[in-house]
Amino acid sequence: MNNRTPSESAQVPQDGPTAIWVLGILSALMGFASISTDFYLPALPTMADALHADTGTLEWTVSGYLLGFSFGQLVWGPVGDRYGRRIPVAIGLVLFLIGSAGCALSGSADVIIGWRIVQALGASAGVVLARAMVRDLYAGDRAAQMLSTLMTVMAIAPLLGPILGGQILAIAGWRAIFWTLVAVGVLTLAALFLLPETLPAAKRNRQPLMQAFLRYGPLLSNRRLLGFSGAGGLFYGAMFAYIAGSPFAYITYYHVPPQLYGLLFAAGIVGIMISNLFNARLVMRLGGDRLLAAGTSGAALAGIALALQTWLGWGGLWSLAVLLFLFASATGFIVANSIAGAMAGFPDRAGAVSALVGALQYGSGILGSALVGAVADGTPWPMGLVMALCAIGSFASTRLLPRAASQFDLATLPEATGGIS
Repeated sequence: MNNRTPSESAQVPQDGPTAIWVLGILSALMGFASISTDFYLPALPTMADALHADTGTLEWTVSGYLLGFSFGQLVWGPVGDRYGRRIPVAIGLVLFLIGSAGCALSGSADVIIGWRIVQALGASAGVVLARAMVRDLYAGDRAAQMLSTLMTVMAIAPLLGPILGGQILAIAGWRAIFWTLVAVGVLTLAALFLLPETLPAAKRNRQPLMQAFLRYGPLLSNRRLLGFSGAGGLFYGAMFAYIAGSPFAYITYYHVPPQLYGLLFAAGIVGIMISNLFNARLVMRLGGDRLLAAGTSGAALAGIALALQTWLGWGGLWSLAVLLFLFASATGFIVANSIAGAMAGFPDRAGAVSALVGALQYGSGILGSALVGAVADGTPWPMGLVMALCAIGSFASTRLLPRAASQFDLATLPEATGGIS
């Protein structure tokens, strides 16, 4: 096994103006996961009317995106380990442009679902390989700290996305939202040419891609990897239940104007930014595992309260908004720590492990958003129930993490992973 440190593998300074510019681009790439969905959320009810589709079908545009996003990560991770980070990201951005344009030109909800899958296949390249780039540059709790910093910066996209989406909807209609995503993709593709390669040719994994894909199996037998992936993945299931269900809960059930929905959604993003800032400050002192356990505990309690509120209707709109804010605020202590913890023991397979963790996370997102769509009854109750169940599962997953260990025990991995160099 190669015992190099992250700084030895990267060609990018870890401090100074160049590093800030690189981290800015990485934030933009990671933001594609959220902006691709958050931007058009205020338009979902309008799209349902315009396309003569029901609520459940439009919520499948979220699930279809997650399907493409989950599968795409499994492909791009090993590709990035073998060929470097920049070229696969560029190809992914081109796919994102094609998928976004296809959504803008679609005439039915079913066609939009198909183009959303294409859009997601492209967007997933930037997200999974941006996380791998962070692992190229940093390790351990320092990687968790940098991921929290990146997530704070990239939270600007979902913070402004629903607000801008609502305004574009009011001025130019829902199709203009997808044309705006095309423009964002073009600008990001241009910025990519200024991003240095973080994985030099000498450090790339040269095994055949098919062999790399087959080696996902042994990774899944690692208890600690499953613990981190389950904690982050099931929490994603809850968050995408929130993303799919909140437009109808706020706009349809509580009659919030689409333009104001963005402000309510933005409140949760502010909570995410604040918790990420706290996580970045605390993780080097308290450790990512401890903060992850605290975050999943808080999410489980907030989820149970949400299930009760949406069932009984206690407090109406503002009670729902406060509980959703508290739930979303747990993100800063869960996502970065679960990703960094999962990747900690595999510096030479950062792309593949990032892809596997991301696929499990967004695969759970498919389940969460699809369940909300499948059992939609015109009330917020299905959203609250799914969020509660996923949050409890996220907390339970942390029980798989050994209390005394701070790193993966590579000796516990099956022999199939032992030849990595």
